[in-house]
Amino acid sequence: MTTAPHPTLLGADVIEPAGSTAQLVTAALVGIVVIVALITWLKVHPFVALTLGAIGVGIGAGLAPGAAVTSFTNGFGSTAGGVGVLIGLGAMFGKLLADSGGADRIVDTLVARAGVRSLPWIVGLIGALVGLPMFFEIGLVLLIPIVILVARRTQTPLMRVAIPALAGLSVMHGLVPPHPGPLTAVTTLNADLGLTLALGLLIGIPVIVLAGPVFSRFAARWVPVAAPQPLSETEADEAEARPRPSFVVAVLGILLPIVLMLLRSIADAVAPTATDGGKGLIDFLGTPVVALSIALLYAMIFFGRAARMGRAGVQASLTSSLPGVAGILLIVSAGGGFKQVLIDTGIGTVIADAVSNTGISVVLLAWVVAVLIRVATGSATVATVTAAGIMAPIAANLAGPEVSLIVLAIGAGSLFLSHVNDAGFWLVKEYLGLSVGQTLKSWTVMECIISVLGLGGVLILDIFI
Repeated sequence: MTTAPHPTLLGADVIEPAGSTAQLVTAALVGIVVIVALITWLKVHPFVALTLGAIGVGIGAGLAPGAAVTSFTNGFGSTAGGVGVLIGLGAMFGKLLADSGGADRIVDTLVARAGVRSLPWIVGLIGALVGLPMFFEIGLVLLIPIVILVARRTQTPLMRVAIPALAGLSVMHGLVPPHPGPLTAVTTLNADLGLTLALGLLIGIPVIVLAGPVFSRFAARWVPVAAPQPLSETEADEAEARPRPSFVVAVLGILLPIVLMLLRSIADAVAPTATDGGKGLIDFLGTPVVALSIALLYAMIFFGRAARMGRAGVQASLTSSLPGVAGILLIVSAGGGFKQVLIDTGIGTVIADAVSNTGISVVLLAWVVAVLIRVATGSATVATVTAAGIMAPIAANLAGPEVSLIVLAIGAGSLFLSHVNDAGFWLVKEYLGLSVGQTLKSWTVMECIISVLGLGGVLILDIFI
């Protein structure tokens, strides 16, 4: 089990604390409480709350006001530069996949080949596939009408197909880059993206199985509801008649950037010091920006052509994908600014010293921190970026695989106990036509299962890595 080492023992650069230990700890705790209060009580946008809280922490910890602002903007800029391009490319790819009908093709193909008994497993697979390139909200809007239609046509209890789909979407959203939360944690903690992606999939697959098809049996008993009215048959037939990419073309587009990034990580592990042309080419193609750019070009050509979108249609799809991610980009960048303030004040050194002296597993600590912020704010993204900022000074002194495990622990913690302060809670409730109590017994329990099982997977890997 990994515990935090003392920074000075590893020869790391230790920043001189800006104030006394009591002042630093007080400033950090008050700052986090203020951020949570602004978001939950005063309903301030998380970007504004993180900005004000970060600068306030810097000043309270002993930095000059100007230095606190500079520290925040430096962290904001570096995070936006490292994450912003990837979020934009991912959003564009996901929008093209949806607008071209590629996601619909994946859903229809897999459902058509499934028997009634295998439907929960197939729908869970669909949720995972669609969830890989898409933000949770987009995947939810796309899948729920299909889930409802499948439940009605097959006379299957709604929870038996809805829970697996939601589990697939949620696990991908919380554990697997290039989603904004995990991607921001990867950048903040300087983790290896390909390795984190591989470990996230390794943990995520069994978690989806247990929290999806397996748990859906219990959810169907606890919440025995009928599927609400789906699209009319005419609308469904019109959607089916539109030209769409083939199943193979759509799946290849999703897998392309993942394979490129994984190949780079494998090459780095097998031949870390190689400098030949082949290794250099793999490193270049597996760079996240390059891999996602290649996937986007693939989507523009093959998705657009198959759907007969034309140049104007492709351009319109790409343009419409960006406004929805502006808020996410601001939040994760502000989280990067908060992280930099924590580092520049020396609070990170104090945290690292405190944890190293207790022997607490940093993986467990990362999960607990993310859980507390998630439960308080209701935002998985805010929980991820804030917890990553707090854990960054500790992770700086750990080996690469251990840092990836911290990223995954934070991602798992960010999913815990979705309740009435979470927008996702209300989306699920309204789309499935559930009461608050029914949503708590199905969606909320499922999120807790994902979070705890995700932590369990990380702790098991921590024994062997």
